Amino acid sequence: MTRQPPNEDGFTVQVHPWAEGTVLAPYGELDLETVADLEAALTPALAQPGRVIVVDCAGLEFCDSTGLNLLLRARARATADGSRIELACPRPMIRRMLELTGVTHVPDPRHRPRLMREGT
Repeated sequence: MTRQPPNEDGFTVQVHPWAEGTVLAPYGELDLETVADLEAALTPALAQPGRVIVVDCAGLEFCDSTGLNLLLRARARATADGSRIELACPRPMIRRMLELTGVTHVPDPRHRPRLMREGT
C-alpha cells in the first residue's frame, strides 16, 4: 500500500495494488485544489491496459466538478484501453452528485473487491 502524504488541504490518496488492478482510496475533499493529487495516483494505474481501477469513495467528503471531470476522463481513457474504473462506497452526497450528472453505475459496497472487504 502506498499513501501520499496529505497536502495542505488534508487530502490524501491511498494506493493498493491487487490481482486485477489497483484500488485508489482518496480521503478528504476532491476539488480544484486537490484534483492533481488524485490524477497523479490514477495515471500509473491507467498505464496498464486491461485492468480494473477501483476508486473507493468512502473517505471522499466532497467532490466538485473538477473531480467529477477527472473521473469521467479517466473512465473514458480506461474504456479505450480495455480497462475499467469502478466507484465504490460513495457517501450519500457523492452518490447524489453522480446520479444527478448521469454517472449512475456505482457498485453496491458488498461488491467491493475481496482485498477491500478484508481491509488489507
